[in-house]
Amino acid sequence: MEPNNSSSRNCMSESFKKEFYPIAYLIIFVWGAMGNGLSIYVFLQTYKKSTSVNVFMLNLATSDLLFISTLPFRAHYYLNSSNWIFGDLACRIMSYSLYANMYTSIYFLTVLSVVRFLATVHPFRLLHVTSFRSAWILCGIIWLFIMASSAVLLRSGSELKNNITTCLELDTQKFGKLLVMNHIALALGFLLPFFTLSICYLLIIRVLLKVEIPESSLRASHRKALTTIIITLIIFLLCFLPYHILRTLHLITWNKDSCGDGLHKAVAITLALAAANSCFNPFLYYFAGENFKDKLRAVFTKDHLQKAKIKCSFPVCLWLKTETRL
Repeated sequence: MEPNNSSSRNCMSESFKKEFYPIAYLIIFVWGAMGNGLSIYVFLQTYKKSTSVNVFMLNLATSDLLFISTLPFRAHYYLNSSNWIFGDLACRIMSYSLYANMYTSIYFLTVLSVVRFLATVHPFRLLHVTSFRSAWILCGIIWLFIMASSAVLLRSGSELKNNITTCLELDTQKFGKLLVMNHIALALGFLLPFFTLSICYLLIIRVLLKVEIPESSLRASHRKALTTIIITLIIFLLCFLPYHILRTLHLITWNKDSCGDGLHKAVAITLALAAANSCFNPFLYYFAGENFKDKLRAVFTKDHLQKAKIKCSFPVCLWLKTETRL
């Protein structure tokens, strides 16, 4: 369901994709790999003390890192004049990984916001919902649901056309099915989570305006819940909303005899924004994660001390230990 014009490879949108996608994907790959890789490292360093919030964040970062690992292959495809050289199975995985990541990210972000909201508004009544064990069970359900519902994308692979192996293109022979799939994904994959997130935002604003919170710990909890929902809403509005609107418009107005360069370019840009959600999620971990700042600082401090010990030569270190004992 990527922007494509199969009737003519001379459309301006085709050259635009060849120039735009490699740059965008490689930037997302570098930025996202560093941000999510470091985030996973921090989460795993303190896994035994993790909370349900950090469990959702760890799964979100894992999903992002798995998707980011496919971006160099996508960049190579467009750099190679839209000629796929990595085989049919790899082509199937490319499309599958994009949409699996997109909708696992949407659901993890939504559930994370809902759990934050419930833990803030009803901290004692719904302890079982926000428990560590319940978080892992819910993550497992999300993984299974999204992976199973996206499995239909594995049916379409690479295709040989005029001595060029195409991939990541709109399959015109299955256009009717793609349109139905888009409407289902739009309703269940985006609109339902987006409305849920919006309701949580309105309710938590209502709670914060209505109730005065004397304890500093409760104020911090409410602030983190509000921060989580605000950052998640920004990611939805910036990354997911434009893509779902333009993808639907692109499929509804698609005509094989027309280039539609303006719309195709717009869809290409919003697709890159959707992929870039992997780069914005680490900001959520930093500003709204449970003690993430302290854990990150501790990791860097630990690494700094280890490097200092390595740099210290044996005689000097021995002399310093002797002097400190005296």
